[in-house]
Amino acid sequence: MKISLFYEFPLPRPWGEDDEHQLFQDGLVEVEAADKAGFSTVWLTEHHFLEEYCHSTAPEMFLAAASQRTKNIRLGFGVMHLPPPINHPARIAERIATLDHLSNGRVEFGTGEGSSVAELGGFNIDPADKRTMWEEALEVSIRCMVEDPFTGFKGQHVEMPARNVIPKPLQKPHPPVWVACTRPSSVNMAAEKAIGALSFAYTGPGPLKDRVDTYYKDFEEKGTPVTPAINPNLLAIGGDLSMMVARTDEEAIKRLGVGGGFFSFGIMHYYLTGMHTPGRTKVWELYEQAVKEDPTLAYGPGRGAIGGPDTVRQFLRDYEASGVDEIILLLNPRCHEGIMESIEIMGKEILPEFIERDEKAVAAKAKRLEPVIEKVEARRRPSEAPAFDDTYAFGGLPTGQGGKFTASEIPEAWAEINEGRVQAAQAEKDAREKSAGGSAG
Repeated sequence: MKISLFYEFPLPRPWGEDDEHQLFQDGLVEVEAADKAGFSTVWLTEHHFLEEYCHSTAPEMFLAAASQRTKNIRLGFGVMHLPPPINHPARIAERIATLDHLSNGRVEFGTGEGSSVAELGGFNIDPADKRTMWEEALEVSIRCMVEDPFTGFKGQHVEMPARNVIPKPLQKPHPPVWVACTRPSSVNMAAEKAIGALSFAYTGPGPLKDRVDTYYKDFEEKGTPVTPAINPNLLAIGGDLSMMVARTDEEAIKRLGVGGGFFSFGIMHYYLTGMHTPGRTKVWELYEQAVKEDPTLAYGPGRGAIGGPDTVRQFLRDYEASGVDEIILLLNPRCHEGIMESIEIMGKEILPEFIERDEKAVAAKAKRLEPVIEKVEARRRPSEAPAFDDTYAFGGLPTGQGGKFTASEIPEAWAEINEGRVQAAQAEKDAREKSAGGSAG
């Protein structure tokens, strides 16, 4: 089992003037340490308008910065929102490919539909359309990465003419594709599409085994690839899978403080029960009040990689026994020093045995899945992408309103450039003639 980290970048109020700046700087230091410690991937979510709960609104920016400070750790979108009003498929392809080059091929392309009122409403997305938007955008973004040129698409939510989208990813044909799964039915869907399941499994390792077994059963029996490269993997994160490792259990719990349940509380607030006034509602204050009324919201035994090395090691072994391919551990708000110590202890005392076993497990899994993958690939449907029309071309000035409007800024700028060239040439000529006249005298 691979062990990775998951960033939401929560920032509880009150906010100091430098807090957001420090949040990202601390994160870069932590990811650099995690790379050296041997963590598999750093997964970074994308959310919008979810103040205090998640300030990770442009994950590609942070991951690009992290790519320059790390060498081995993979860089995962956990997830990028695919509905076109949030991210156009061509822009998705461009950003994924660029980051893939910057990181020397370390990108994991996690995808999602979005589900909060804050985000869907903020971008005027009808919740009934989000699955179709995701499906169309996934197809178009992947095709933009692999087709040379992209031959065009016309769907319900995405319409785009032929263009050559550049750059192409370093990983060929494209980085591994995942989809966020909050329900068992979503895990089944991921298996049937032969892509990875980012399973937000709010359960323990026992029930998780059933989910793992079901994923691989559905993959074998129903898997039909929707992307050029398949990705048969299941990753698990639980709402309370926090990480805080110290020398003793007591010290780890003390360092965790009350922040261990903020992730789950934020989900409830933004996705289910809360009412939010932008810029006014104080989510952390609501959480603190809830913890006073029910202290178990902040921490409960077995709800994360929390404790001394022996406790955390056993906790992770229990998840490893479920057969899950990867587990990601949450990082809690305003805990930079504790996170740094946790990463150090994990790297020195816990991760090595899991890394060694995972290398063997990956090799055994590849051998075991060879005949399964043959069956899955045999179910691959022929591409429905239109053939490229070699006579198609574009150019000239942008026009609109039935030809009544023409964008004139470029001709005007070009005329100004030419005028500048004429003036420069005349000035040079005048200077030469003046110099020649002076020499003759």
